[in-house]
Amino acid sequence: MLQQTQVATVIPYFERFVARFPDLPALAAAHEDVVLALWSGLGYYSRARNLHAAARAIAAHHHGAFPSTLDAIAQLPGVGRSTAAAIAALAFGKRCAILDGNVKRVLARHGGIAGWPGNKQVEGGLWQLAESRLPHTAIEPYTQGMMDLGALVCTRTRPDCADCPVNADCVAHLQHRTAELPASRPKKILPERQVQMLLLLDRGELMLEKRPSRGIWGGMWSLPELPVDDDPAAHCREHLGFTPQAQQALPRLSHSFTHFKLHIHPVQLQLAPRRSTPPGQVWLLPDDALNAALPAPVRKLVTELARA
Repeated sequence: MLQQTQVATVIPYFERFVARFPDLPALAAAHEDVVLALWSGLGYYSRARNLHAAARAIAAHHHGAFPSTLDAIAQLPGVGRSTAAAIAALAFGKRCAILDGNVKRVLARHGGIAGWPGNKQVEGGLWQLAESRLPHTAIEPYTQGMMDLGALVCTRTRPDCADCPVNADCVAHLQHRTAELPASRPKKILPERQVQMLLLLDRGELMLEKRPSRGIWGGMWSLPELPVDDDPAAHCREHLGFTPQAQQALPRLSHSFTHFKLHIHPVQLQLAPRRSTPPGQVWLLPDDALNAALPAPVRKLVTELARA
């Protein structure tokens, strides 16, 4: 949860998550919909699917016991090099280097490493630096200290260099380069996409449909989508088999992803009573739909509908 999300945001999600899944077998046995519902609002939903898949892999291949070696941990779904090293170091005392965002910043400043840490060559240099500075003992406090140093002292803006325990030989501090190190991600204009989302209502119930397991919002419940220039009523008749009786355009909603910005044009349609529910679709009262695993912008739309 802490990957790509701030601690203050994560805490309530974490508390609800561990209350529902107090141990690894409970998570492994859970249905993916339940896992995604508890994650709804945190974003980057592949993390939740990987967490669930990792629990199932541990149950299936490690007799339900979390593996203790770096290589075995790194083979779990969704676990990268730095995360595997952090688990191995903090949980099992293994001498492994980590390189999360905070540690990258500490090492780039202390070692005077120029360039954007996301660049492969720069990142390779930071890995070498991280491994060269590992202590031979007390790996747990060292690992935690490195993360805390970046999170609390060597912050992105206004670092507290005066109270930093390693300021005596920090290149960025000595050369007054803390503002330029590490370099920022190269600016890139995000492409923009437009889409219509349909809020289909029948006798007070809203239709949700399951998204494919791969891709954006994979495995979550969402609203039917269609190109922004298509006719919603015709789409309902021709592709969904429903008969629309009334149509209302709602205010546009925008949502930013890592690689693009999505502009959503919601359209609410009141339908004639349906005859069947095809596979992959479900009809719920708006209040009940809020308990499902919904992407953040869809949750906003359903929340407004529930309040109406």
